[in-house]
Amino acid sequence: MAFSIAAVFSDNCVLQREKPISVFGTGAECGKVTVALKDGSGAVVSQNSAKSTGEKWIVTLPPLPAMENLTLCISGPESETVFKNVAIGEVWLAGGQSNMEFELHNCTEGPDAMKKEPGKSVRFYYTQKNAWKDDKFFEDEKNTCWETEDSKGKAAWSAVGYFFAEQLAKDLGVTVGIIGCNWGGTSASSWMSTDRLARDKELHEYLDTYERESAGKSVEEQCREYLEYEAYHNEWQKKYDDLVKVQPGINWNDAQKIIGVCRYPGPKNCRNPYRPGALWDCMIQRVAPYTIKGFIYYQGESDDHLPHLYYRLFREMIDQWRCDWKDDTLPFLFVQLPEHRNRMDKDTKNWCLIREAQEKIASTIANTALAPALGLGAYDDIHPKSKKEIALRLEKLALSEAYGLSTKKASFAPRLSNALSCDGKMILTFRYADEGFVFREDNERLEHYKYMEDIQHNTVSKDFSVFELAGSDKVFHPAKCTPGSALGKMNTLTLESPEVPEPVYARYAWFNYCPVTVFGRNGLPLLPFRTDGDL
Repeated sequence: MAFSIAAVFSDNCVLQREKPISVFGTGAECGKVTVALKDGSGAVVSQNSAKSTGEKWIVTLPPLPAMENLTLCISGPESETVFKNVAIGEVWLAGGQSNMEFELHNCTEGPDAMKKEPGKSVRFYYTQKNAWKDDKFFEDEKNTCWETEDSKGKAAWSAVGYFFAEQLAKDLGVTVGIIGCNWGGTSASSWMSTDRLARDKELHEYLDTYERESAGKSVEEQCREYLEYEAYHNEWQKKYDDLVKVQPGINWNDAQKIIGVCRYPGPKNCRNPYRPGALWDCMIQRVAPYTIKGFIYYQGESDDHLPHLYYRLFREMIDQWRCDWKDDTLPFLFVQLPEHRNRMDKDTKNWCLIREAQEKIASTIANTALAPALGLGAYDDIHPKSKKEIALRLEKLALSEAYGLSTKKASFAPRLSNALSCDGKMILTFRYADEGFVFREDNERLEHYKYMEDIQHNTVSKDFSVFELAGSDKVFHPAKCTPGSALGKMNTLTLESPEVPEPVYARYAWFNYCPVTVFGRNGLPLLPFRTDGDL
């Protein structure tokens, strides 16, 4: 195998400060590889060598402080490669599906960001989106590179990743690099190995469908089947885009009657990018173990069909990535899903269960934390176009959890810690709410909720409330919420309902989509909760 350097190393790359720096590639079996960092005068800042003992090679440089304008020199058997304008700063991997992938130029704040004079403190590497390792995969990968803010490619950067990095660079005073590793519509099962899924009996469900549908088909047959689908879907998508221009807001079913059935996501076989393990193999494994500070992650929408498994799935994926980077302490900061419901759908509570699983991850897995997106969802749209606020919520978490430069008081959303039934009322106590709460009206989302329920022929009570109480029968009724309690503590709320004289259970925002009305004094929304069940 010929000597090569991992594609994630290029001109303009950002290397992680204050941690051992891993430089790696393939080939050079039994050969010596030397890596050196040099400053602007050509003086060696750091250097190390290693012998390859197999197909892969890795050289580790000692930790260095933040620096700029370096060159990275990599010498292998009979060759030397020099990368210019290298910085040492902070590096984060931005993973997930379409809301992390959502491009800068398409978001609400994108036009202003694009008009600004390009800065020098944010750089971006996009791991190529190709889920099948053929000759084209490796040729395309050679063309990937780190981009600076004056690059034409900036428009296609992850909006969440960009705004996160921009604010972090301001707060830390160093260059911040983002490795984009995301793909719209993907389950967390695509971002972990099939071995991981197979060893958990319950998670094997993610494998079963693909194994059943591809059984008895050769790789060649599966590839041909998927390529035929791709051609069909590309043509279908063009017809759909043209139709929407003529008939904006057309019903999905009516659109398919006109232009044909949408076959997305295609045949469940070895070439489908949504197959289990696909993007772990073709994206994550192409950049690991590039030295990073941590992960930011926005995903969960495409696992709402199996919400009861999401805690197990997400937990395994986090552990998988930390194992890939050989560091089980890497900070993992993620977005808790916002309010969402398609206009014609029933409120099946599946997104409630995904949000609950996400909070449980943050509560039980070390060095994880969630940024709530509640209050940032868009009506009848799974892709909220405003991305800056959620990026800033993630950045606040980074400051407190990864850098120790802030506090949980500033970066954590209020969340339930205790519920006590007393004298016909329910007293709720919350963490990260010592200064009390701010209540806001949200009439717009309330009207949306009523309209969607009307479509389902459901009547919304005139006493509708996002707070609910139930007795031992677990039948929930709207509840009145009063700040504080007889205990005199500001981090408490008191619920009561004439329909529930002896409350046993309480819920808040236990709807896929509903008004968002309660916030902590730090501006972060109260996390949804229920006390009547567990994952």
